[in-house]
Amino acid sequence: MNIKEEVLTSVLSKALGTTIVQAEYQSRELHGGTLGTVRLVTGIAKAASGSKLPYKIVWKTQKKWERYGDPGSWRREYDLYQSGLDTAFTRTFRWPKCYHAEINDDENEIQLWMEYIHGVSGSSLSPDMYERAAKELGRFQGKLYSEQPSFLKNLTNMSSVDYVKNYYLHYRSWPVVYDYIRSQDCEIPKHICEMLIAIDENSDEVFRRIERLPIVLCHRDFWVANIFYLDDSIVLIDWDTTGWGYLGEDIASLIADESDVCHMVEYYERCIPAYYKGFSEYADISHITDNCIYELILLMFGYRLVEWYINANYEKSLHLNTLQKIYEMRNSRTNHQT
Repeated sequence: MNIKEEVLTSVLSKALGTTIVQAEYQSRELHGGTLGTVRLVTGIAKAASGSKLPYKIVWKTQKKWERYGDPGSWRREYDLYQSGLDTAFTRTFRWPKCYHAEINDDENEIQLWMEYIHGVSGSSLSPDMYERAAKELGRFQGKLYSEQPSFLKNLTNMSSVDYVKNYYLHYRSWPVVYDYIRSQDCEIPKHICEMLIAIDENSDEVFRRIERLPIVLCHRDFWVANIFYLDDSIVLIDWDTTGWGYLGEDIASLIADESDVCHMVEYYERCIPAYYKGFSEYADISHITDNCIYELILLMFGYRLVEWYINANYEKSLHLNTLQKIYEMRNSRTNHQT
Protein backbone atom coordinates (compact mmCIF):
# COMPACT_ATOMS: atom_id res chain seq x y z
CA MET A 1 0.00 0.00 0.00
CA ASN A 2 1.19 3.48 -0.79
CA ILE A 3 1.60 5.95 2.05
CA LYS A 4 0.46 9.53 1.66
CA GLU A 5 3.51 11.76 1.91
CA GLU A 6 1.70 14.48 3.87
CA VAL A 7 0.51 11.94 6.46
CA LEU A 8 3.94 10.38 6.86
CA THR A 9 5.77 13.68 7.30
CA SER A 10 3.15 14.87 9.81
CA VAL A 11 3.42 11.63 11.79
CA LEU A 12 7.21 11.75 11.81
CA SER A 13 7.26 15.39 12.84
CA LYS A 14 5.32 14.43 15.96
CA ALA A 15 7.27 11.24 16.59
CA LEU A 16 10.72 12.80 16.14
CA GLY A 17 9.91 16.16 17.71
CA THR A 18 11.09 18.22 14.77
CA THR A 19 9.69 19.38 11.43
CA ILE A 20 10.10 16.68 8.80
CA VAL A 21 9.96 17.79 5.19
CA GLN A 22 10.61 14.52 3.39
CA ALA A 23 10.90 10.83 4.20
CA GLU A 24 11.79 7.67 2.35
CA TYR A 25 10.20 4.49 3.61
CA GLN A 26 9.98 0.73 3.45
CA SER A 27 7.25 -1.33 5.09
CA ARG A 28 6.75 -4.91 6.10
CA GLU A 29 3.87 -6.67 7.74
CA LEU A 30 4.34 -7.43 11.43
CA HIS A 31 1.27 -9.58 11.83
CA GLY A 32 -2.13 -9.77 10.24
CA GLY A 33 -5.57 -11.10 11.06
CA THR A 34 -9.27 -10.64 10.68
CA LEU A 35 -9.09 -7.12 12.08
CA GLY A 36 -6.67 -5.77 9.54
CA THR A 37 -2.99 -5.29 8.92
CA VAL A 38 -0.11 -4.06 11.08
CA ARG A 39 3.00 -2.80 9.29
CA LEU A 40 6.39 -1.64 10.49
CA VAL A 41 7.40 1.42 8.48
CA THR A 42 11.09 2.31 8.52
CA GLY A 43 13.38 4.69 6.70
CA ILE A 44 15.29 7.95 6.83
CA ALA A 45 13.50 11.24 7.46
CA LYS A 46 14.85 14.61 6.35
CA ALA A 47 14.27 17.44 8.84
CA ALA A 48 13.81 21.10 7.96
CA SER A 49 17.21 21.69 9.58
CA GLY A 50 18.77 19.41 6.99
CA SER A 51 19.56 16.58 9.37
CA LYS A 52 18.67 13.00 8.44
CA LEU A 53 17.00 10.86 11.08
CA PRO A 54 16.29 7.11 11.06
CA TYR A 55 12.85 6.08 12.25
CA LYS A 56 10.55 3.16 13.01
CA ILE A 57 6.79 3.62 13.16
CA VAL A 58 3.76 1.30 13.24
CA TRP A 59 0.92 1.71 10.75
CA LYS A 60 -2.23 -0.20 11.63
CA THR A 61 -5.30 -0.47 9.41
CA GLN A 62 -8.51 -2.22 10.39
CA LYS A 63 -11.63 -2.77 8.32
CA LYS A 64 -15.04 -3.32 9.84
CA TRP A 65 -15.79 -6.82 11.03
CA GLU A 66 -18.09 -8.20 13.68
CA ARG A 67 -16.64 -10.05 16.66
CA TYR A 68 -19.17 -12.32 18.36
CA GLY A 69 -21.07 -10.29 20.95
CA ASP A 70 -18.98 -7.17 20.35
CA PRO A 71 -19.81 -5.51 17.01
CA GLY A 72 -18.02 -2.21 17.73
CA SER A 73 -14.61 -3.70 18.46
CA TRP A 74 -13.22 -3.03 14.98
CA ARG A 75 -13.09 0.75 15.61
CA ARG A 76 -12.59 0.75 19.38
CA GLU A 77 -8.89 1.64 19.38
CA TYR A 78 -9.66 4.70 17.26
CA ASP A 79 -12.39 5.73 19.72
CA LEU A 80 -10.19 5.16 22.75
CA TYR A 81 -7.33 7.21 21.32
CA GLN A 82 -9.80 10.11 20.99
CA SER A 83 -11.26 9.63 24.47
CA GLY A 84 -8.63 11.02 26.85
CA LEU A 85 -7.83 7.62 28.33
CA ASP A 86 -4.15 8.39 27.88
CA THR A 87 -4.40 10.96 30.71
CA ALA A 88 -4.90 8.08 33.14
CA PHE A 89 -1.62 6.36 32.25
CA THR A 90 1.60 6.70 34.18
CA ARG A 91 5.29 6.40 33.41
CA THR A 92 5.14 2.72 34.38
CA PHE A 93 1.91 1.70 32.58
CA ARG A 94 0.72 3.00 29.24
CA TRP A 95 -0.18 2.20 25.66
CA PRO A 96 1.86 3.14 22.53
CA LYS A 97 1.73 6.82 21.65
CA CYS A 98 -0.57 7.52 18.70
CA TYR A 99 0.65 10.20 16.29
CA HIS A 100 -2.24 10.12 13.84
CA ALA A 101 -5.66 8.46 13.78
CA GLU A 102 -8.31 8.61 11.10
CA ILE A 103 -11.54 6.84 10.23
CA ASN A 104 -13.06 6.41 6.79
CA ASP A 105 -16.78 5.91 7.31
CA ASP A 106 -17.38 5.18 3.63
CA GLU A 107 -14.94 2.27 3.64
CA ASN A 108 -15.54 1.31 7.30
CA GLU A 109 -11.83 1.46 8.02
CA ILE A 110 -9.59 3.02 10.64
CA GLN A 111 -5.90 3.88 10.39
CA LEU A 112 -3.58 4.39 13.34
CA TRP A 113 0.02 5.60 13.22
CA MET A 114 1.71 4.61 16.45
CA GLU A 115 4.94 4.34 18.36
CA TYR A 116 7.00 1.22 17.68
CA ILE A 117 7.61 -0.68 20.93
CA HIS A 118 10.81 -2.72 21.08
CA GLY A 119 10.68 -4.09 24.63
CA VAL A 120 10.64 -7.64 25.99
CA SER A 121 7.44 -9.52 25.13
CA GLY A 122 5.87 -12.93 24.56
CA SER A 123 7.80 -15.99 25.65
CA SER A 124 10.76 -13.79 26.65
CA LEU A 125 8.88 -12.31 29.61
CA SER A 126 10.34 -13.51 32.91
CA PRO A 127 8.27 -14.45 35.99
CA ASP A 128 9.31 -11.13 37.55
CA MET A 129 7.97 -9.31 34.47
CA TYR A 130 4.67 -11.21 34.72
CA GLU A 131 4.36 -10.10 38.32
CA ARG A 132 5.22 -6.53 37.43
CA ALA A 133 2.60 -6.52 34.65
CA ALA A 134 -0.02 -7.76 37.12
CA LYS A 135 0.84 -5.11 39.69
CA GLU A 136 0.88 -2.23 37.18
CA LEU A 137 -2.47 -3.34 35.75
CA GLY A 138 -3.88 -3.38 39.28
CA ARG A 139 -2.63 0.15 39.89
CA PHE A 140 -4.13 1.39 36.63
CA GLN A 141 -7.52 -0.20 37.24
CA GLY A 142 -7.54 0.84 40.89
CA LYS A 143 -6.75 4.44 39.98
CA LEU A 144 -9.61 4.61 37.49
CA TYR A 145 -12.00 2.83 39.87
CA SER A 146 -11.17 5.20 42.71
CA GLU A 147 -10.91 8.51 40.86
CA GLN A 148 -13.64 8.00 38.23
CA PRO A 149 -12.29 10.66 35.81
CA SER A 150 -14.94 12.44 33.79
CA PHE A 151 -13.90 10.98 30.43
CA LEU A 152 -15.07 7.53 31.55
CA LYS A 153 -18.67 8.70 31.12
CA ASN A 154 -17.99 9.33 27.44
CA LEU A 155 -16.69 5.84 26.69
CA THR A 156 -19.68 4.54 24.77
CA ASN A 157 -18.12 1.97 22.42
CA MET A 158 -17.03 -0.62 24.99
CA SER A 159 -17.45 -4.37 25.29
CA SER A 160 -20.20 -5.43 27.68
CA VAL A 161 -19.76 -6.18 31.36
CA ASP A 162 -21.36 -9.57 30.62
CA TYR A 163 -18.94 -10.37 27.80
CA VAL A 164 -17.23 -13.23 29.65
CA LYS A 165 -20.55 -14.73 30.73
CA ASN A 166 -22.01 -14.54 27.22
CA TYR A 167 -18.80 -15.94 25.71
CA TYR A 168 -18.86 -18.88 28.12
CA LEU A 169 -22.55 -19.62 27.51
CA HIS A 170 -21.92 -19.47 23.76
CA TYR A 171 -19.12 -22.05 24.06
CA ARG A 172 -21.16 -24.23 26.44
CA SER A 173 -24.01 -24.38 23.93
CA TRP A 174 -21.67 -25.80 21.26
CA PRO A 175 -22.08 -29.59 21.10
CA VAL A 176 -18.62 -30.12 19.61
CA VAL A 177 -16.95 -29.26 22.93
CA TYR A 178 -19.82 -29.80 25.39
CA ASP A 179 -20.58 -33.33 24.25
CA TYR A 180 -16.94 -34.27 23.74
CA ILE A 181 -15.89 -34.02 27.40
CA ARG A 182 -18.94 -36.12 28.31
CA SER A 183 -18.41 -38.78 25.64
CA GLN A 184 -16.87 -42.24 25.89
CA ASP A 185 -14.48 -41.31 23.07
CA CYS A 186 -12.99 -38.33 24.90
CA GLU A 187 -9.19 -38.61 25.17
CA ILE A 188 -8.87 -35.90 27.82
CA PRO A 189 -8.19 -37.41 31.28
CA LYS A 190 -11.29 -37.95 33.38
CA HIS A 191 -10.27 -35.66 36.24
CA ILE A 192 -9.92 -32.73 33.82
CA CYS A 193 -13.31 -33.45 32.24
CA GLU A 194 -14.84 -33.58 35.72
CA MET A 195 -13.31 -30.17 36.48
CA LEU A 196 -14.94 -28.68 33.37
CA ILE A 197 -18.28 -30.39 34.00
CA ALA A 198 -18.28 -29.14 37.59
CA ILE A 199 -17.95 -25.50 36.51
CA ASP A 200 -20.92 -26.04 34.18
CA GLU A 201 -23.05 -27.51 36.94
CA ASN A 202 -22.20 -24.65 39.30
CA SER A 203 -22.01 -21.79 36.80
CA ASP A 204 -25.05 -19.91 38.14
CA GLU A 205 -23.60 -19.79 41.64
CA VAL A 206 -20.13 -18.96 40.29
CA PHE A 207 -21.44 -16.01 38.29
CA ARG A 208 -23.31 -14.73 41.36
CA ARG A 209 -19.97 -14.67 43.19
CA ILE A 210 -18.18 -12.98 40.29
CA GLU A 211 -20.88 -10.34 40.00
CA ARG A 212 -20.19 -9.21 43.57
CA LEU A 213 -16.72 -8.06 42.48
CA PRO A 214 -15.99 -4.43 41.50
CA ILE A 215 -16.58 -3.51 37.86
CA VAL A 216 -13.40 -2.13 36.31
CA LEU A 217 -12.01 -1.13 32.92
CA CYS A 218 -10.67 -4.36 31.40
CA HIS A 219 -8.27 -4.69 28.49
CA ARG A 220 -9.69 -8.15 27.72
CA ASP A 221 -6.71 -9.28 25.66
CA PHE A 222 -4.11 -9.16 28.42
CA TRP A 223 -1.75 -11.88 27.27
CA VAL A 224 1.98 -12.08 26.68
CA ALA A 225 1.97 -11.08 23.00
CA ASN A 226 0.34 -7.75 23.89
CA ILE A 227 2.51 -6.98 26.93
CA PHE A 228 5.91 -5.28 26.54
CA TYR A 229 8.39 -4.68 29.32
CA LEU A 230 10.33 -1.54 28.39
CA ASP A 231 12.56 0.68 30.55
CA ASP A 232 11.14 -0.70 33.82
CA SER A 233 7.56 -0.08 32.64
CA ILE A 234 4.70 -1.97 31.01
CA VAL A 235 3.42 -0.97 27.56
CA LEU A 236 0.18 -2.64 26.49
CA ILE A 237 -0.92 -2.89 22.84
CA ASP A 238 -4.14 -3.97 21.03
CA TRP A 239 -6.98 -2.34 22.97
CA ASP A 240 -9.78 -3.32 20.56
CA THR A 241 -11.53 -5.69 23.03
CA THR A 242 -11.52 -3.19 25.93
CA GLY A 243 -14.65 -2.87 28.03
CA TRP A 244 -16.25 -3.02 31.45
CA GLY A 245 -15.71 -6.24 33.34
CA TYR A 246 -15.07 -7.71 36.75
CA LEU A 247 -11.98 -7.40 38.89
CA GLY A 248 -9.50 -10.11 37.90
CA GLU A 249 -10.64 -10.90 34.35
CA ASP A 250 -7.39 -9.63 32.83
CA ILE A 251 -5.29 -11.56 35.34
CA ALA A 252 -7.08 -14.75 34.31
CA SER A 253 -5.91 -14.01 30.75
CA LEU A 254 -2.35 -13.26 31.86
CA ILE A 255 -2.11 -16.61 33.63
CA ALA A 256 -3.89 -18.90 31.18
CA ASP A 257 -3.77 -17.40 27.68
CA GLU A 258 -0.81 -19.11 26.00
CA SER A 259 1.57 -18.39 28.86
CA ASP A 260 4.58 -20.56 29.70
CA VAL A 261 2.89 -23.81 30.78
CA CYS A 262 5.84 -24.83 32.96
CA HIS A 263 5.38 -21.72 35.12
CA MET A 264 1.58 -21.36 35.09
CA VAL A 265 1.08 -22.34 38.73
CA GLU A 266 3.92 -20.00 39.75
CA TYR A 267 2.33 -17.15 37.75
CA TYR A 268 -0.99 -17.91 39.41
CA GLU A 269 0.52 -17.70 42.88
CA ARG A 270 2.57 -14.57 42.16
CA CYS A 271 0.38 -12.49 39.87
CA ILE A 272 -2.87 -12.53 41.86
CA PRO A 273 -1.37 -11.05 45.06
CA ALA A 274 0.63 -8.53 42.99
CA TYR A 275 -2.54 -7.45 41.14
CA TYR A 276 -4.52 -6.97 44.33
CA LYS A 277 -1.63 -5.13 45.95
CA GLY A 278 -1.49 -2.70 43.03
CA PHE A 279 -5.27 -2.16 43.05
CA SER A 280 -5.23 -1.62 46.83
CA GLU A 281 -2.91 1.36 46.48
CA TYR A 282 -5.96 3.30 45.27
CA ALA A 283 -9.05 1.49 46.55
CA ASP A 284 -9.91 -0.46 49.70
CA ILE A 285 -10.79 -4.00 48.67
CA SER A 286 -9.90 -5.65 51.96
CA HIS A 287 -13.46 -7.01 52.20
CA ILE A 288 -12.91 -9.22 49.12
CA THR A 289 -11.95 -12.71 50.28
CA ASP A 290 -13.09 -14.61 47.18
CA ASN A 291 -11.18 -13.43 44.10
CA CYS A 292 -12.85 -15.91 41.67
CA ILE A 293 -9.81 -15.89 39.36
CA TYR A 294 -9.59 -19.67 39.28
CA GLU A 295 -13.23 -19.80 38.20
CA LEU A 296 -12.68 -17.03 35.64
CA ILE A 297 -9.83 -19.04 34.12
CA LEU A 298 -12.11 -22.07 33.73
CA LEU A 299 -14.97 -20.02 32.32
CA MET A 300 -12.77 -18.09 29.89
CA PHE A 301 -10.38 -20.84 28.76
CA GLY A 302 -11.78 -24.26 29.67
CA TYR A 303 -13.84 -24.93 26.55
CA ARG A 304 -11.48 -22.91 24.40
CA LEU A 305 -8.64 -25.26 25.33
CA VAL A 306 -10.87 -28.25 24.61
CA GLU A 307 -11.56 -26.82 21.15
CA TRP A 308 -7.85 -26.28 20.52
CA TYR A 309 -7.13 -29.82 21.73
CA ILE A 310 -9.73 -31.33 19.39
CA ASN A 311 -8.47 -29.38 16.36
CA ALA A 312 -4.72 -29.64 17.04
CA ASN A 313 -2.59 -31.81 14.78
CA TYR A 314 0.73 -31.62 16.56
CA GLU A 315 0.27 -29.68 19.80
CA LYS A 316 -2.43 -31.66 21.63
CA SER A 317 -0.07 -32.16 24.58
CA LEU A 318 0.37 -28.38 24.99
CA HIS A 319 -3.37 -27.80 25.46
CA LEU A 320 -3.70 -30.86 27.65
CA ASN A 321 -0.80 -29.71 29.83
CA THR A 322 -2.42 -26.27 30.14
CA LEU A 323 -5.65 -27.87 31.37
CA GLN A 324 -3.65 -29.98 33.81
CA LYS A 325 -1.95 -26.87 35.23
CA ILE A 326 -5.35 -25.24 35.69
CA TYR A 327 -6.42 -28.36 37.57
CA GLU A 328 -3.37 -28.05 39.82
CA MET A 329 -4.32 -24.46 40.69
CA ARG A 330 -7.57 -25.54 42.35
CA ASN A 331 -6.06 -25.94 45.82
CA SER A 332 -3.88 -22.84 45.77
CA ARG A 333 -4.22 -20.59 48.80
CA THR A 334 -4.66 -17.62 46.42
CA ASN A 335 -8.09 -18.91 45.41
CA HIS A 336 -9.71 -17.26 48.42
CA GLN A 337 -7.02 -14.98 49.77
CA THR A 338 -5.90 -11.70 48.25
